[in-house]
Amino acid sequence: MRRAFAAVVLALTLPGFARDLPRPVRAALTEAKVPVEAVGAVVEPVEGGAPVVTHQADLAMNPASVMKLVTSYAALDLLGPAFTFHTDALVTGTLTEGSLDGDLVIRGGGDPKLTYERLWQLMHQLRSRGLREIRGDIVIDRGYFAPPAKEAAPFDSEPRRAYNVGPDAFLVNFQSVQFTFEPSGQGVRVTAEPDLPNIEITTQLRAVPGPCGWWRRGLRYEVEQNGLLSQVSFAGTIPAECPARTFTLSVLDAQANAEAMLRWTWSEAGGILRGKVRSAPAPADARLLYRFESEPLASLVHDMNKFSNNVMARHIYLALSAELAGGPGNEAASRDIVMRWLGDKGIDARGLVIGNGSGLSRDSRISATTLAALLRSAWASPLMPELAASLPVFATDGTLKLRPAAGAAGHAHLKGGTLDGVQAIAGFVIDARGKRWIVVMMANHANANAAQPALDALVEWVFKGAR
Repeated sequence: MRRAFAAVVLALTLPGFARDLPRPVRAALTEAKVPVEAVGAVVEPVEGGAPVVTHQADLAMNPASVMKLVTSYAALDLLGPAFTFHTDALVTGTLTEGSLDGDLVIRGGGDPKLTYERLWQLMHQLRSRGLREIRGDIVIDRGYFAPPAKEAAPFDSEPRRAYNVGPDAFLVNFQSVQFTFEPSGQGVRVTAEPDLPNIEITTQLRAVPGPCGWWRRGLRYEVEQNGLLSQVSFAGTIPAECPARTFTLSVLDAQANAEAMLRWTWSEAGGILRGKVRSAPAPADARLLYRFESEPLASLVHDMNKFSNNVMARHIYLALSAELAGGPGNEAASRDIVMRWLGDKGIDARGLVIGNGSGLSRDSRISATTLAALLRSAWASPLMPELAASLPVFATDGTLKLRPAAGAAGHAHLKGGTLDGVQAIAGFVIDARGKRWIVVMMANHANANAAQPALDALVEWVFKGAR
Protein backbone atom coordinates (compact mmCIF):
# COMPACT_ATOMS: atom_id res chain seq x y z
CA MET A 1 0.00 0.00 0.00
CA ARG A 2 2.79 2.43 0.94
CA ARG A 3 4.61 1.55 -2.28
CA ALA A 4 1.48 2.29 -4.37
CA PHE A 5 0.93 5.60 -2.56
CA ALA A 6 4.56 6.60 -3.15
CA ALA A 7 4.19 5.79 -6.85
CA VAL A 8 1.16 8.06 -7.11
CA VAL A 9 2.99 10.90 -5.34
CA LEU A 10 5.99 10.45 -7.61
CA ALA A 11 3.80 10.48 -10.73
CA LEU A 12 2.13 13.70 -9.66
CA THR A 13 5.52 15.40 -9.41
CA LEU A 14 6.84 14.26 -12.78
CA PRO A 15 6.80 16.77 -15.66
CA GLY A 16 4.13 16.01 -18.25
CA PHE A 17 1.82 14.16 -15.84
CA ALA A 18 -1.65 15.67 -16.19
CA ARG A 19 -3.08 16.75 -12.89
CA ASP A 20 -6.09 18.64 -11.64
CA LEU A 21 -6.30 22.37 -10.99
CA PRO A 22 -3.28 23.78 -9.11
CA ARG A 23 -3.71 24.69 -5.45
CA PRO A 24 -3.63 28.52 -5.98
CA VAL A 25 -6.38 28.22 -8.59
CA ARG A 26 -8.54 26.09 -6.33
CA ALA A 27 -8.06 28.52 -3.46
CA ALA A 28 -9.13 31.46 -5.63
CA LEU A 29 -12.19 29.53 -6.84
CA THR A 30 -13.15 28.81 -3.23
CA GLU A 31 -12.79 32.51 -2.40
CA ALA A 32 -15.08 33.35 -5.36
CA LYS A 33 -17.58 30.66 -4.33
CA VAL A 34 -17.25 28.94 -7.71
CA PRO A 35 -17.22 25.12 -7.50
CA VAL A 36 -14.52 23.26 -9.44
CA GLU A 37 -17.33 21.42 -11.23
CA ALA A 38 -18.13 24.73 -13.00
CA VAL A 39 -14.65 24.98 -14.52
CA GLY A 40 -12.86 23.49 -17.52
CA ALA A 41 -9.10 23.87 -18.04
CA VAL A 42 -6.09 22.65 -20.01
CA VAL A 43 -2.39 23.54 -19.74
CA GLU A 44 0.00 21.89 -22.19
CA PRO A 45 3.28 22.63 -24.00
CA VAL A 46 2.85 24.46 -27.31
CA GLU A 47 5.05 21.95 -29.13
CA GLY A 48 2.73 19.10 -28.13
CA GLY A 49 3.02 16.38 -25.56
CA ALA A 50 1.06 15.48 -22.48
CA PRO A 51 -0.86 18.26 -20.71
CA VAL A 52 0.22 19.18 -17.18
CA VAL A 53 -3.31 20.26 -16.23
CA THR A 54 -6.57 18.85 -17.49
CA HIS A 55 -9.81 19.46 -15.65
CA GLN A 56 -13.20 18.70 -17.24
CA ALA A 57 -11.42 19.40 -20.50
CA ASP A 58 -14.03 17.71 -22.71
CA LEU A 59 -16.99 19.58 -21.21
CA ALA A 60 -18.46 22.06 -23.72
CA MET A 61 -18.84 25.42 -21.96
CA ASN A 62 -19.72 29.00 -22.85
CA PRO A 63 -16.41 30.74 -23.72
CA ALA A 64 -17.80 34.29 -24.17
CA SER A 65 -15.40 36.30 -26.36
CA VAL A 66 -12.77 33.55 -26.35
CA MET A 67 -14.87 32.20 -29.26
CA LYS A 68 -13.21 34.93 -31.33
CA LEU A 69 -10.14 32.65 -31.46
CA VAL A 70 -12.09 30.24 -33.70
CA THR A 71 -13.23 33.07 -35.98
CA SER A 72 -9.76 34.63 -36.08
CA TYR A 73 -7.80 31.53 -36.97
CA ALA A 74 -10.39 30.27 -39.49
CA ALA A 75 -10.53 33.63 -41.28
CA LEU A 76 -6.75 34.10 -41.37
CA ASP A 77 -6.31 30.57 -42.72
CA LEU A 78 -9.20 30.49 -45.21
CA LEU A 79 -9.17 34.09 -46.46
CA GLY A 80 -5.52 34.93 -45.84
CA PRO A 81 -3.98 37.70 -43.72
CA ALA A 82 -3.81 40.05 -46.73
CA PHE A 83 -7.52 39.69 -47.56
CA THR A 84 -9.38 43.01 -47.77
CA PHE A 85 -13.04 43.96 -47.73
CA HIS A 86 -14.01 46.55 -50.31
CA THR A 87 -16.62 49.26 -50.59
CA ASP A 88 -17.52 50.05 -54.19
CA ALA A 89 -18.76 53.40 -55.46
CA LEU A 90 -20.71 52.99 -58.70
CA VAL A 91 -22.65 55.45 -60.85
CA THR A 92 -25.66 55.33 -63.12
CA GLY A 93 -26.53 57.89 -65.80
CA THR A 94 -23.99 60.35 -67.11
CA LEU A 95 -21.19 62.23 -65.37
CA THR A 96 -20.44 65.53 -67.11
CA GLU A 97 -18.24 68.34 -65.77
CA GLY A 98 -18.63 67.14 -62.18
CA SER A 99 -22.41 66.66 -62.27
CA LEU A 100 -23.89 63.16 -62.14
CA ASP A 101 -27.25 62.97 -63.86
CA GLY A 102 -28.06 59.71 -62.10
CA ASP A 103 -27.43 57.91 -58.81
CA LEU A 104 -24.31 57.25 -56.81
CA VAL A 105 -24.47 53.62 -55.64
CA ILE A 106 -22.48 52.58 -52.57
CA ARG A 107 -22.15 48.80 -52.55
CA GLY A 108 -21.20 47.76 -49.04
CA GLY A 109 -18.61 45.02 -48.87
CA GLY A 110 -18.76 44.29 -45.15
CA ASP A 111 -15.76 46.43 -44.15
CA PRO A 112 -15.90 46.13 -40.33
CA LYS A 113 -13.73 49.19 -39.77
CA LEU A 114 -15.21 51.77 -42.14
CA THR A 115 -14.79 54.57 -39.63
CA TYR A 116 -16.03 58.12 -40.01
CA GLU A 117 -12.50 59.21 -40.98
CA ARG A 118 -12.20 56.51 -43.64
CA LEU A 119 -15.61 57.37 -45.08
CA TRP A 120 -14.38 60.98 -45.29
CA GLN A 121 -11.40 59.69 -47.27
CA LEU A 122 -13.74 57.78 -49.60
CA MET A 123 -15.81 60.90 -50.25
CA HIS A 124 -12.67 62.88 -51.08
CA GLN A 125 -11.55 60.13 -53.45
CA LEU A 126 -14.84 60.53 -55.31
CA ARG A 127 -14.34 64.29 -55.48
CA SER A 128 -10.82 63.79 -56.85
CA ARG A 129 -12.32 61.64 -59.59
CA GLY A 130 -14.45 64.50 -60.82
CA LEU A 131 -17.71 63.95 -58.93
CA ARG A 132 -19.11 67.10 -57.36
CA GLU A 133 -22.88 67.13 -57.71
CA ILE A 134 -25.25 64.14 -57.44
CA ARG A 135 -28.55 65.04 -59.09
CA GLY A 136 -30.08 61.68 -58.26
CA ASP A 137 -29.91 59.68 -55.03
CA ILE A 138 -27.24 57.93 -53.01
CA VAL A 139 -28.25 54.27 -53.08
CA ILE A 140 -26.85 51.83 -50.50
CA ASP A 141 -26.58 48.19 -51.57
CA ARG A 142 -26.32 45.93 -48.50
CA GLY A 143 -26.48 42.62 -50.38
CA TYR A 144 -23.04 41.34 -49.34
CA PHE A 145 -24.67 39.95 -46.18
CA ALA A 146 -27.99 38.14 -46.17
CA PRO A 147 -30.69 39.90 -44.15
CA PRO A 148 -31.41 38.11 -40.85
CA ALA A 149 -34.42 35.80 -40.81
CA LYS A 150 -35.84 37.96 -38.03
CA GLU A 151 -34.82 41.12 -36.27
CA ALA A 152 -32.28 40.15 -33.63
CA ALA A 153 -33.15 41.10 -30.08
CA PRO A 154 -30.49 42.98 -28.12
CA PHE A 155 -28.23 40.75 -26.08
CA ASP A 156 -29.28 42.41 -22.84
CA SER A 157 -31.34 45.29 -21.48
CA GLU A 158 -29.03 47.91 -23.01
CA PRO A 159 -29.80 47.89 -26.75
CA ARG A 160 -27.96 51.19 -27.29
CA ARG A 161 -24.59 49.88 -26.10
CA ALA A 162 -22.10 49.57 -28.94
CA TYR A 163 -21.46 45.86 -28.30
CA ASN A 164 -25.10 45.15 -29.28
CA VAL A 165 -24.73 46.55 -32.82
CA GLY A 166 -25.54 43.94 -35.45
CA PRO A 167 -23.72 43.29 -38.74
CA ASP A 168 -24.42 45.53 -41.73
CA ALA A 169 -22.72 45.29 -45.13
CA PHE A 170 -22.37 49.08 -45.05
CA LEU A 171 -21.46 49.56 -41.39
CA VAL A 172 -20.16 53.09 -40.80
CA ASN A 173 -18.17 53.95 -37.67
CA PHE A 174 -19.41 50.78 -35.96
CA GLN A 175 -22.88 52.46 -36.01
CA SER A 176 -21.74 54.26 -32.89
CA VAL A 177 -20.83 57.63 -31.42
CA GLN A 178 -18.19 58.05 -28.73
CA PHE A 179 -19.05 60.48 -25.94
CA THR A 180 -16.33 62.05 -23.80
CA PHE A 181 -17.01 63.26 -20.23
CA GLU A 182 -14.71 65.82 -18.58
CA PRO A 183 -15.53 67.01 -15.04
CA SER A 184 -15.11 70.76 -14.70
CA GLY A 185 -15.96 72.48 -11.43
CA GLN A 186 -19.33 71.11 -10.39
CA GLY A 187 -20.37 70.30 -13.93
CA VAL A 188 -19.33 67.84 -16.64
CA ARG A 189 -18.49 68.76 -20.23
CA VAL A 190 -19.84 66.25 -22.77
CA THR A 191 -18.62 66.06 -26.37
CA ALA A 192 -19.33 63.62 -29.20
CA GLU A 193 -17.11 62.10 -31.88
CA PRO A 194 -18.11 62.30 -34.66
CA ASP A 195 -19.94 65.52 -33.92
CA LEU A 196 -22.89 64.97 -36.27
CA PRO A 197 -25.26 67.93 -36.63
CA ASN A 198 -28.37 65.74 -36.30
CA ILE A 199 -27.44 64.48 -32.81
CA GLU A 200 -28.45 66.75 -29.94
CA ILE A 201 -26.85 66.31 -26.52
CA THR A 202 -28.49 67.46 -23.31
CA THR A 203 -26.84 66.97 -19.94
CA GLN A 204 -27.69 67.33 -16.27
CA LEU A 205 -24.52 65.60 -15.12
CA ARG A 206 -22.85 66.79 -11.93
CA ALA A 207 -19.26 66.31 -10.78
CA VAL A 208 -19.13 64.99 -7.22
CA PRO A 209 -16.15 64.59 -4.88
CA GLY A 210 -14.38 61.26 -4.92
CA PRO A 211 -11.89 59.02 -6.74
CA CYS A 212 -12.61 57.85 -10.27
CA GLY A 213 -13.00 54.12 -9.59
CA TRP A 214 -16.10 52.69 -11.23
CA TRP A 215 -16.88 56.04 -12.79
CA ARG A 216 -20.05 55.03 -14.72
CA ARG A 217 -21.88 53.92 -11.59
CA GLY A 218 -23.77 57.21 -11.29
CA LEU A 219 -24.23 57.84 -15.05
CA ARG A 220 -27.68 57.56 -16.63
CA TYR A 221 -28.57 58.06 -20.28
CA GLU A 222 -31.57 58.08 -22.62
CA VAL A 223 -31.65 58.04 -26.43
CA GLU A 224 -34.67 59.17 -28.45
CA GLN A 225 -34.51 58.79 -32.23
CA ASN A 226 -36.96 60.52 -34.53
CA GLY A 227 -36.11 59.74 -38.13
CA LEU A 228 -32.69 61.15 -38.91
CA LEU A 229 -32.58 63.09 -35.63
CA SER A 230 -31.49 61.74 -32.27
CA GLN A 231 -31.48 63.29 -28.81
CA VAL A 232 -29.09 61.87 -26.24
CA SER A 233 -29.67 62.89 -22.62
CA PHE A 234 -27.22 62.31 -19.78
CA ALA A 235 -27.95 62.69 -16.08
CA GLY A 236 -26.51 61.64 -12.74
CA THR A 237 -22.99 62.05 -11.37
CA ILE A 238 -19.34 61.50 -12.29
CA PRO A 239 -16.47 61.59 -9.76
CA ALA A 240 -14.62 64.90 -9.96
CA GLU A 241 -11.20 63.21 -9.82
CA CYS A 242 -11.81 61.43 -13.13
CA PRO A 243 -9.76 62.51 -16.13
CA ALA A 244 -11.60 62.51 -19.46
CA ARG A 245 -13.58 59.26 -19.82
CA THR A 246 -15.36 57.87 -22.89
CA PHE A 247 -18.58 55.92 -23.37
CA THR A 248 -19.78 54.64 -26.76
CA LEU A 249 -23.43 54.34 -27.77
CA SER A 250 -25.41 53.46 -30.87
CA VAL A 251 -27.75 56.42 -31.18
CA LEU A 252 -29.16 55.87 -34.70
CA ASP A 253 -30.41 52.76 -36.48
CA ALA A 254 -28.34 51.38 -39.36
CA GLN A 255 -30.07 53.29 -42.17
CA ALA A 256 -30.21 56.63 -40.34
CA ASN A 257 -26.62 56.27 -39.17
CA ALA A 258 -25.37 55.56 -42.71
CA GLU A 259 -27.36 58.46 -44.14
CA ALA A 260 -26.15 60.91 -41.49
CA MET A 261 -22.53 59.90 -42.02
CA LEU A 262 -22.81 60.03 -45.82
CA ARG A 263 -24.52 63.41 -45.94
CA TRP A 264 -22.05 65.00 -43.52
CA THR A 265 -18.86 63.61 -45.06
CA TRP A 266 -20.05 64.35 -48.61
CA SER A 267 -20.85 67.91 -47.60
CA GLU A 268 -17.46 68.29 -45.86
CA ALA A 269 -15.79 67.08 -49.06
CA GLY A 270 -17.52 69.91 -50.95
CA GLY A 271 -20.06 67.66 -52.62
CA ILE A 272 -23.72 68.41 -53.35
CA LEU A 273 -26.58 65.91 -53.09
CA ARG A 274 -29.90 66.83 -54.74
CA GLY A 275 -31.74 63.60 -54.02
CA LYS A 276 -32.20 61.35 -51.00
CA VAL A 277 -30.34 58.45 -49.41
CA ARG A 278 -32.05 55.07 -49.77
CA SER A 279 -31.29 51.35 -49.72
CA ALA A 280 -31.70 49.15 -52.81
CA PRO A 281 -29.73 46.61 -54.85
CA ALA A 282 -27.21 48.07 -57.28
CA PRO A 283 -28.71 48.39 -60.77
CA ALA A 284 -27.25 46.05 -63.38
CA ASP A 285 -26.02 48.98 -65.47
CA ALA A 286 -24.16 50.70 -62.59
CA ARG A 287 -20.51 51.38 -63.46
CA LEU A 288 -17.60 51.23 -61.02
CA LEU A 289 -16.14 54.65 -60.26
CA TYR A 290 -13.89 53.74 -57.32
CA ARG A 291 -13.11 50.74 -55.10
CA PHE A 292 -12.17 51.55 -51.50
CA GLU A 293 -10.16 48.80 -49.80
CA SER A 294 -10.26 48.00 -46.09
CA GLU A 295 -7.23 47.45 -43.94
CA PRO A 296 -5.83 43.91 -44.41
CA LEU A 297 -7.47 41.13 -42.44
CA ALA A 298 -4.44 40.67 -40.15
CA SER A 299 -4.83 44.28 -39.00
CA LEU A 300 -8.59 43.92 -38.55
CA VAL A 301 -8.17 40.73 -36.49
CA HIS A 302 -5.64 42.59 -34.33
CA ASP A 303 -8.17 45.31 -33.49
CA MET A 304 -10.98 42.80 -33.07
CA ASN A 305 -9.09 40.71 -30.51
CA LYS A 306 -7.18 43.41 -28.64
CA PHE A 307 -10.42 45.24 -27.86
CA SER A 308 -12.88 42.34 -28.22
CA ASN A 309 -14.99 44.10 -30.85
CA ASN A 310 -18.12 41.99 -31.38
CA VAL A 311 -19.46 43.51 -34.58
CA MET A 312 -16.02 43.21 -36.23
CA ALA A 313 -15.99 39.52 -35.31
CA ARG A 314 -19.47 39.03 -36.76
CA HIS A 315 -18.45 40.70 -40.03
CA ILE A 316 -15.31 38.59 -40.36
CA TYR A 317 -17.32 35.44 -39.60
CA LEU A 318 -19.97 36.29 -42.22
CA ALA A 319 -17.25 37.09 -44.78
CA LEU A 320 -16.27 33.41 -44.74
CA SER A 321 -19.51 32.42 -46.45
CA ALA A 322 -19.82 35.65 -48.48
CA GLU A 323 -16.43 34.90 -50.06
CA LEU A 324 -16.30 31.10 -50.06
CA ALA A 325 -19.92 29.95 -50.48
CA GLY A 326 -20.84 32.04 -53.51
CA GLY A 327 -23.63 34.04 -51.96
CA PRO A 328 -24.55 36.60 -49.33
CA GLY A 329 -22.82 35.92 -46.02
CA ASN A 330 -24.96 34.18 -43.41
CA GLU A 331 -24.30 32.44 -40.10
CA ALA A 332 -25.43 28.96 -41.14
CA ALA A 333 -23.15 28.84 -44.18
CA SER A 334 -20.20 30.26 -42.23
CA ARG A 335 -20.74 27.63 -39.50
CA ASP A 336 -20.64 24.84 -42.08
CA ILE A 337 -17.40 26.23 -43.53
CA VAL A 338 -15.73 26.43 -40.12
CA MET A 339 -16.84 22.94 -39.10
CA ARG A 340 -15.41 21.45 -42.32
CA TRP A 341 -12.20 23.42 -41.80
CA LEU A 342 -11.81 22.13 -38.25
CA GLY A 343 -12.36 18.58 -39.49
CA ASP A 344 -9.74 19.01 -42.20
CA LYS A 345 -7.26 20.09 -39.52
CA GLY A 346 -8.06 17.08 -37.38
CA ILE A 347 -9.46 19.20 -34.54
CA ASP A 348 -12.13 17.42 -32.51
CA ALA A 349 -15.01 19.91 -32.34
CA ARG A 350 -17.61 17.80 -30.54
CA GLY A 351 -20.02 20.02 -28.65
CA LEU A 352 -18.93 23.18 -30.52
CA VAL A 353 -21.67 25.77 -31.03
CA ILE A 354 -20.14 28.77 -32.82
CA GLY A 355 -23.21 31.03 -32.78
CA ASN A 356 -22.48 34.36 -34.44
CA GLY A 357 -18.71 33.97 -34.22
CA SER A 358 -18.19 36.73 -31.66
CA GLY A 359 -18.99 34.95 -28.40
CA LEU A 360 -21.76 37.44 -27.59
CA SER A 361 -24.24 34.63 -27.12
CA ARG A 362 -25.77 32.59 -24.34
CA ASP A 363 -25.74 29.51 -26.59
CA SER A 364 -22.06 29.39 -27.68
CA ARG A 365 -20.20 26.29 -26.49
CA ILE A 366 -16.69 24.89 -26.87
CA SER A 367 -14.53 22.58 -24.76
CA ALA A 368 -11.13 23.36 -23.34
CA THR A 369 -9.81 20.39 -25.34
CA THR A 370 -11.03 21.91 -28.62
CA LEU A 371 -9.60 25.33 -27.76
CA ALA A 372 -6.24 23.80 -26.86
CA ALA A 373 -6.18 21.82 -30.13
CA LEU A 374 -7.03 24.99 -32.06
CA LEU A 375 -4.19 26.90 -30.38
CA ARG A 376 -1.78 24.01 -30.92
CA SER A 377 -2.64 23.98 -34.63
CA ALA A 378 -2.28 27.75 -34.85
CA TRP A 379 1.13 27.67 -33.13
CA ALA A 380 2.41 25.23 -35.76
CA SER A 381 0.94 27.33 -38.58
CA PRO A 382 2.66 30.07 -40.60
CA LEU A 383 -0.16 32.28 -39.31
CA MET A 384 1.02 32.01 -35.69
CA PRO A 385 2.64 35.49 -35.60
CA GLU A 386 -0.54 37.20 -36.84
CA LEU A 387 -2.83 35.37 -34.43
CA ALA A 388 -0.58 35.63 -31.37
CA ALA A 389 0.12 39.33 -31.93
CA SER A 390 -3.62 40.02 -32.10
CA LEU A 391 -4.18 38.81 -28.54
CA PRO A 392 -4.02 41.14 -25.55
CA VAL A 393 -0.71 41.02 -23.68
CA PHE A 394 -1.43 40.03 -20.09
CA ALA A 395 -1.49 43.02 -17.72
CA THR A 396 -0.10 45.22 -20.51
CA ASP A 397 -2.60 46.16 -23.23
CA GLY A 398 -6.04 45.64 -24.76
CA THR A 399 -8.81 44.21 -22.63
CA LEU A 400 -6.26 42.67 -20.22
CA LYS A 401 -4.38 45.90 -19.58
CA LEU A 402 -5.61 46.31 -16.03
CA ARG A 403 -5.09 42.72 -14.88
CA PRO A 404 -2.93 42.55 -11.72
CA ALA A 405 0.13 40.36 -12.20
CA ALA A 406 2.93 39.38 -9.83
CA GLY A 407 5.31 38.18 -12.52
CA ALA A 408 3.43 37.18 -15.66
CA ALA A 409 2.84 40.73 -16.92
CA GLY A 410 4.03 40.91 -20.51
CA HIS A 411 4.65 37.15 -20.65
CA ALA A 412 1.31 35.97 -22.04
CA HIS A 413 -0.83 36.59 -25.13
CA LEU A 414 -4.38 35.72 -24.07
CA LYS A 415 -7.93 36.26 -25.28
CA GLY A 416 -10.28 36.96 -22.42
CA GLY A 417 -14.03 36.50 -22.33
CA THR A 418 -16.68 37.87 -19.99
CA LEU A 419 -20.45 37.57 -19.86
CA ASP A 420 -22.76 37.46 -16.87
CA GLY A 421 -21.94 34.08 -15.36
CA VAL A 422 -18.99 33.45 -17.71
CA GLN A 423 -15.26 34.12 -17.29
CA ALA A 424 -12.67 32.66 -19.66
CA ILE A 425 -9.12 32.97 -20.99
CA ALA A 426 -7.19 31.13 -23.68
CA GLY A 427 -3.86 31.70 -25.37
CA PHE A 428 -0.11 31.39 -24.96
CA VAL A 429 2.10 31.87 -21.88
CA ILE A 430 5.91 31.95 -21.78
CA ASP A 431 7.22 30.94 -18.38
CA ALA A 432 10.20 32.33 -16.46
CA ARG A 433 12.49 29.73 -18.03
CA GLY A 434 11.45 30.58 -21.60
CA LYS A 435 9.17 27.57 -22.14
CA ARG A 436 5.90 28.25 -23.96
CA TRP A 437 2.52 26.87 -22.94
CA ILE A 438 -1.06 26.72 -24.15
CA VAL A 439 -3.41 27.82 -21.37
CA VAL A 440 -7.21 27.51 -21.42
CA MET A 441 -9.63 28.04 -18.55
CA MET A 442 -13.39 28.66 -18.51
CA ALA A 443 -15.81 29.15 -15.62
CA ASN A 444 -19.59 28.97 -16.10
CA HIS A 445 -21.42 29.75 -12.87
CA ALA A 446 -23.58 32.44 -11.29
CA ASN A 447 -20.45 33.64 -9.42
CA ALA A 448 -18.07 33.22 -12.38
CA ASN A 449 -17.41 36.94 -12.71
CA ALA A 450 -15.81 36.87 -9.26
CA ALA A 451 -13.46 34.13 -10.45
CA GLN A 452 -11.10 36.27 -12.54
CA PRO A 453 -8.42 35.98 -9.79
CA ALA A 454 -8.55 32.21 -10.28
CA LEU A 455 -7.87 32.56 -14.00
CA ASP A 456 -5.05 35.00 -13.24
CA ALA A 457 -3.67 32.52 -10.70
CA LEU A 458 -3.44 29.85 -13.41
CA VAL A 459 -1.48 32.23 -15.65
CA GLU A 460 0.89 33.06 -12.77
CA TRP A 461 1.29 29.38 -11.90
CA VAL A 462 2.26 28.58 -15.50
CA PHE A 463 4.65 31.54 -15.58
CA LYS A 464 6.41 30.16 -12.51
CA GLY A 465 7.04 26.91 -14.35
CA ALA A 466 3.75 25.01 -14.05
CA ARG A 467 4.91 23.52 -10.74
